[in-house]
Amino acid sequence: MKLSEELIYRGFAAETTIENPADLDTRESKKFYWGADPSADSLTIGNLAALMMCACFVRHGYQPYLLVGGATGQIGDPKENGERDLKSLDEVEHNKLCIKAQIERVIGSGAGDATWGSPIELDENGGKVAAGPAQPFRVTMVDNYDWFRDMKYLDFLREVGKVFSMTQLLDRQFVQKRIGEGGSGISYAEFSYTLIQGYDFLHLYRTCGVDLQLCGADQYGNCTSGIHLIKRLEDATADVWSTPLVIDPVTGRKFGKSEGNAVWLASSDNGSGNYTSIFDFYQFWLNQPDESVEYLIKIYTLLEKDEIEDVLKRHFENPGERIAQNALARGATTVVHGKEAAEAVEGLSSLLFARDTNFAEFTADEISEFATYLPTVKKGVMLVDALVNNGLAESKKKAREFISQGAITINGVKVSEDVELNQTAIIKKGKNKFLIVK
Repeated sequence: MKLSEELIYRGFAAETTIENPADLDTRESKKFYWGADPSADSLTIGNLAALMMCACFVRHGYQPYLLVGGATGQIGDPKENGERDLKSLDEVEHNKLCIKAQIERVIGSGAGDATWGSPIELDENGGKVAAGPAQPFRVTMVDNYDWFRDMKYLDFLREVGKVFSMTQLLDRQFVQKRIGEGGSGISYAEFSYTLIQGYDFLHLYRTCGVDLQLCGADQYGNCTSGIHLIKRLEDATADVWSTPLVIDPVTGRKFGKSEGNAVWLASSDNGSGNYTSIFDFYQFWLNQPDESVEYLIKIYTLLEKDEIEDVLKRHFENPGERIAQNALARGATTVVHGKEAAEAVEGLSSLLFARDTNFAEFTADEISEFATYLPTVKKGVMLVDALVNNGLAESKKKAREFISQGAITINGVKVSEDVELNQTAIIKKGKNKFLIVK
């Protein structure tokens, strides 16, 4: 498939300034940028969807400039329902380092054998020329703090602020919701966010020749600020391509941390508790209903169209085998955590859910190996505390209820009271939640 065809097939097409998607296939400039603010020390599967779109562009010969917002992260992207709490500079720096590594890993995984600047196909009239020799793919990471830290306020107002009208800014949807009847109001800092993001696009256009920004649909308005600046200050044209936010087809909730249902890309705690074990990450995809799996497998895996269609055909012929869910779980986990981890957690899942598995027969060494992929707690803590601290219970009261109801086992044996965890063991809650003690 051509790039435009694959974007539409996978569902990576929302608002855009590009009238004909096929223009992406023969675009002479093949550079784009996508950005994320360090609002947490891990990205989520909501961010992952946009990164999978970026990887799609990369596989078709585009060179990515991936921006971590060290400057914009100090302000916070405006929400529709209220002000964000400002993060300390140390927290912003910590978060930057964490998500930078995640971005590089996902794009590297999704790029495959991509090259940049592959020759452009000529149309039947010979209207396009080749882009030049293909170059090895590389990830270019940038941080907008690098160009904002020395910028003077008056210079910013003269160059950027002067070319935006207040009417234009007040018409933005999020501003209307914040200042309208019943709104919470908006600070000048968050009101100015769109100008700062717009300048990012202008800077990358000037310094790197980037004339295409990719984004989630919720960022489209902010991205058009960059187009406006490039047109006014450089008398040039730039474009934005956005992808829809991923919405759970069953619950109607979007995939992201604002909904309180975050699935994180980090597999271990970076200090904030924002992580999802590789096992739980795999299980999330494995447990998707049939109504969602066709939609999600196109977004979150690197399977080709014919492979996806074969998987779905076999799945719907025999839904009980959950062929599509297995392919989705394996594919998404491979992208984020690597092939080896995906295969290991797939095997671990089969082992832990097998009807004839006797948890009491696992050795301490075997259990310790499971800890690579499962949430882990150190020996010496009380069971109730372990359940709460690792998200298996929302409160100590709830944890005690689970214990009294027989929903908690340790090495396959039900427990009836709070106990000290002083040996290597597998804790199981209900049917599919596990915790390793080591």
